[in-house]
Amino acid sequence: MKPILVKDLRKLLNGELVSGSDTWFVRNAIYYKRHDLTKRNTLLFVSRGDSINWQEINNKGPALVITDKPHAELKEAMSNTTVLKVSSLVQAYWSFMDYYRKLFPIPVVAITGTCGKTTTKEMMKHILSIDRNVQASISSKNEPRQSLPYLTGISDQTDVAVFELGLGNSGNIKHQCLIYQPTIGIITNIGVHHLDGCGSLEGYIKAKSEIVSGIEKNGTLILNAEDLNTKKVSLRNFKGKVIYFGVSKKANFRASNIEFANNGMNFSIHYLNKTYKAFIPGYGEHQVYNALAAIAAVHEMGMDLDVVIPRLATFQNMSRHLEFSKGIGGSTIIDDTWTNNPTSVKAALNVLESIGAGKNVILVLGDINRLGNFEKKYHAEIGSLVAEKNIHTLITIGSKAEEIARKALADGTNADVHIFKDTEGVMEVIIPKLTKQAILLIKGPMSSRSMIDFANQLKKNDE
Repeated sequence: MKPILVKDLRKLLNGELVSGSDTWFVRNAIYYKRHDLTKRNTLLFVSRGDSINWQEINNKGPALVITDKPHAELKEAMSNTTVLKVSSLVQAYWSFMDYYRKLFPIPVVAITGTCGKTTTKEMMKHILSIDRNVQASISSKNEPRQSLPYLTGISDQTDVAVFELGLGNSGNIKHQCLIYQPTIGIITNIGVHHLDGCGSLEGYIKAKSEIVSGIEKNGTLILNAEDLNTKKVSLRNFKGKVIYFGVSKKANFRASNIEFANNGMNFSIHYLNKTYKAFIPGYGEHQVYNALAAIAAVHEMGMDLDVVIPRLATFQNMSRHLEFSKGIGGSTIIDDTWTNNPTSVKAALNVLESIGAGKNVILVLGDINRLGNFEKKYHAEIGSLVAEKNIHTLITIGSKAEEIARKALADGTNADVHIFKDTEGVMEVIIPKLTKQAILLIKGPMSSRSMIDFANQLKKNDE
């Protein structure tokens, strides 16, 4: 965080100095009770309803408490704590966020989408970090509550910031865009997820669309040219630049000649009147789309494709993202337990279909969460899709995933189908099938520790 003099914050927020000194510098910022207080010289936004542990705050002093609590509740502040009373904590919070963001005239990228957010962000970070100082969200920790520490992670040394936008409910993306004020926005794709928070697919698309109005004036929006739900996003009021990526002629960054290669994908990139040969680690056409989105964004920042493409080839694919490993009995295990939604299941099945030709194909699927009232519908759709594939063994784990098995059977699958409530007993069914000719895809929600552990057990090679 860029150090800020407390006196300057007092003037900015029109705060009353209740106690302490305003002649020192704040070097960290948290929202009390939402983030841990671990460092000295920290600013704490304290809500009116929060009980304050003054001793804890004082021990980490000097500390700055900004609050709209009544004076009577602020008398216990200790010598190492400065207290600024403001008329509205919400207003003070947003004023601080806007002030801090505007200290840095740098490119800020915000990424949303049902699938590919984290991978696209990590690709961009990999490309940029070689010669730039990049502030980025960590892994897939993209909840709105993370926005304050991510924003204040920007400093005078930061050249570019890349943030992933999480969506649990409508309004989340709007909230994060108000904080990050992105100059570049990316929608990787829009499938089906978080219907419990958004009410319906239409509500979910509308919630994803919030990024359009969240991009700064004259900013850039990067979109998937082929994604059907993304086409429903209204651009009527968007005044900035729109860049498309995909495989169709509409795409500004277009891929062709997509082929599975050793540990990744070979493809050609067409941009303007030039063609480039490229490789991206990680299997699947969806991985190529992630790469195109990342390439479009860093090119928009001024990077030449002749520099970008070789860097992309050295990207390390993320763990538990269609991660290939040697398994029990010499089998091949594909661990895709990072996340689970209908869009990512379809992408994984497409990879399995391409890689699994001539193999004994085993599919292990867990529950798909956060589908609200549409839970049965989308699990059934996956079941129908499975029935169309050349799957030899289908195993479902969880009460929701049971619908996948039932629908696959109803649609005439040729697979040997097994239904389990949890992972207990699954290994006994699978082990006899794990040979050098077997390829097993396991896909479940990241919240399921048992499925993650089970996937790791499968990777233990007995040879």
